[in-house]
Amino acid sequence: MKKLFAEFFGTFWLVFGGCGSAIFAAGIPDLGIGFAGVALAFGLTVLTMAYAVGHISGGHFNPAVSFGLWAGGRFPAKDLIPYIIAQCVGAIAAAGTLYTIASGKAGFVIDNTKAGAFASNGFGAFSPDGYSLQSAFIAEFVLTLFFLLVILGATDKFANGRFAGIAIGLALTLIHLISIPITNTSVNPARSLSQAIFVGGEPLSQVWLFWVAPILGAVVAGFIYKTLLQNHAEA
Repeated sequence: MKKLFAEFFGTFWLVFGGCGSAIFAAGIPDLGIGFAGVALAFGLTVLTMAYAVGHISGGHFNPAVSFGLWAGGRFPAKDLIPYIIAQCVGAIAAAGTLYTIASGKAGFVIDNTKAGAFASNGFGAFSPDGYSLQSAFIAEFVLTLFFLLVILGATDKFANGRFAGIAIGLALTLIHLISIPITNTSVNPARSLSQAIFVGGEPLSQVWLFWVAPILGAVVAGFIYKTLLQNHAEA
C-alpha cells in the first residue's frame, strides 16, 4: 500500500503542479510564465517527487512509464493495474482540487470548445496550434518512447542513480517545450484523463489517443532498451 500511496501523491503533484501552472499562471498578461514556464513546472514536479517518493514506489506517476518499465523487464505485470489505478485516482483528485480552486474566481467557466481548456490535451481543432490526429499520435508516440529511454537509462544499475531524477525531470521539460503547441503535451494517460473528465465534450472523446500513443511508445522503448541497449553481459 505504501507504493500505491506514493504513486497517488506523486501523480497528484504532477497534475496539480503542471496543469495548475498552465491553468493559473501561464496566461496572465505581462507576468504569465508561458509555454516555457509550464514546461519547467512539469519537469519540476517529476524531479521533486522522484526524490521524495521514488525510493518507495519507483516514481512512475504515469501509466505509460509503468508499461514501459514492464516491457523493459523492470516491473512485474501483476502490479500494473494497481499502479495505474493509483495514478489515475491521484490525477483525478488533483484535477478536482484545481477545479475547486479555479471555481473561486468570479466568472470561471470551462469552455470545452476551446483548445487546451483546463489544460486538456487534443488534436485537430483541439490542438493548441491546429495539428492533426496523425501529427499528435506521432508526437506522443515518439516523445514517450524517448522519455522511457531516458528513464530506463538513467535508472540502470550501471548508471549514476543519484542524478536520475534530474535527467528525468529535464527530459520531461524538454518534451513539453517541443509538444505543447502540438497536443498541449500528454505523454501521460492519467494526466490526460483527469483534465478531460472535467472538460467533457470533444476533449474527452479524444482522450483515447493520449492513452494509446504514449503506452505504445513506452512499450516499444522498453523492448528497445532491453534488447539493444542494456548490458546483458554484466546484468
